[in-house]
Amino acid sequence: MLTEKRVEELEKFATDIRIQTIRQMETRGFGHMGGAMSICDLLSVLYGEQMKYDADNPEWEERDWLICSKGHAGPAVYAALALKGFFPMDWLDTLNQPGTRLPSHCDHSKTPGIDVTTGSLGQGLSVAAGIAFAKKIEQKENTIFCIIGDGESQEGQNWEAVMFAAQQKLGNLILFVDDNKQQLDNMTSKICNMDSFAEKFRSFHWDVQEVDGHNINELNTAITTARNNDERPHVIVMNTIKGKGCSFAENILKNHHINVSAEQAEDAVNKLKR
Repeated sequence: MLTEKRVEELEKFATDIRIQTIRQMETRGFGHMGGAMSICDLLSVLYGEQMKYDADNPEWEERDWLICSKGHAGPAVYAALALKGFFPMDWLDTLNQPGTRLPSHCDHSKTPGIDVTTGSLGQGLSVAAGIAFAKKIEQKENTIFCIIGDGESQEGQNWEAVMFAAQQKLGNLILFVDDNKQQLDNMTSKICNMDSFAEKFRSFHWDVQEVDGHNINELNTAITTARNNDERPHVIVMNTIKGKGCSFAENILKNHHINVSAEQAEDAVNKLKR
């Protein structure tokens, strides 16, 4: 259990990630706001408390890996990386601009700290499972983290990776499902209802936990619990709100990719700072 002070520090970090995510999209004028905002608390716990990394040496062999399979949430990851010193903060002003090092979707070839290029939905978990398998064979202690979206989970390739990870007993793999109940054009229940993620993963013999994806203590405790059990792959199903913390996007159905005006951004940032 984290101390009250540490929780406050990580909550502030999550707020800073949200503010910088909004500012990036304000500069560009639009962006994938909904799914970026829903993982900011998780990113705070990962980069602020749980992950091993070296901002001065992003390719450090002993680091923990993060594969953000829902690559359109890249701006939130960029915000966390910049705040932790992987690259200068002013790079955030170049999101998705010509010549940028920060494209709209995560790109390993361009951005320090991005472990895997993503954005073609449904592929990140397969990559994560492959990396985890390799590290297990090499008897390395890296933990491989992966984030997928609930809409993305409708891609069949995910479930091939789920079976493979269970068969190989990849206890070094921790998957997060961002279950915000929405996808690009509607509620997930209206497009392809996934029902209970927890029940599905249990049937595939994964270690399963369910948490409030915006609760720092719950996230941290779940990750710690998973890291202390290397017998099975782990999934942490996060109940989240798409657009969380962005006043003009939170809980709005069509918030997957939206226009962002300077006035909207300023109002949202001011509300986050209160």
